[in-house]
Order: sequence, then structure tokens, then C-alpha cells
Amino acid sequence: MITADPTSSVTLFEQVRRQFLEQIETGELIAGTKLPTVRALAEQIHVAPYTVARVYRTLEADGFVETRGRNGTFVKGRSGTAEELLQVDANAYATRARELGIPASTALEYIAKALGESS
Repeated sequence: MITADPTSSVTLFEQVRRQFLEQIETGELIAGTKLPTVRALAEQIHVAPYTVARVYRTLEADGFVETRGRNGTFVKGRSGTAEELLQVDANAYATRARELGIPASTALEYIAKALGESS
């Protein structure tokens, strides 16, 4: 969840950029996570679309996200590790589960069973 405080001494651009970086670095946003559209995020946090677009461009230039044209902007894997690859697969699995209407709890049960763990 990204927020913006117009009364802060920190610019809106910097507030949003820092929050994205923190969420990427802590793993809250993992490789393959699709970010909201520029317009949707701008409306959600009450900032100009230009501000969000500038944040996305900066994050992309710094290698944290990638824009895939009309498909959107995604958190980019940075290290090529097995963990990163698994994060991308986890996002794909979660997306597919949502498309099929499978509840998160059921999808997690399937993963636990596949890993040989009881739920």
C-alpha cells in the first residue's frame, strides 16, 4: 500500500519512490508483481499522474521495475537467484488461482501438499 502526505516536507515523488523501494527491498513486492497503472495509483493516493509516471520511470532506470508496454509495469528480478525465479512463479500461480476463482486458502493448501507439508 502506497500513500502520499501532501503536508510532508518530503516531495510526493520522493515519498512514493521510497515506499516502492522499501517494499521491493523487504520482499513485500516480489519479482513479477504487477504494479497499479499510473492513473489508478495517482487516483488512489491523490497525486498527479505525472508524479507516478516519473516514479515508475525512475524505478525502471534504476533496474527495480520493467514496463511491458500495454501489459503494465512489473517488479523486476535483480539477482537471477533461485529465490527470485520462485517469486516469479509464485506470482504466476497466484494470478492463475485468481483467474480460476480458487480461494487463497485453497491455493495455499495445494502448495503445502506439493511441498510435502501438511496444512
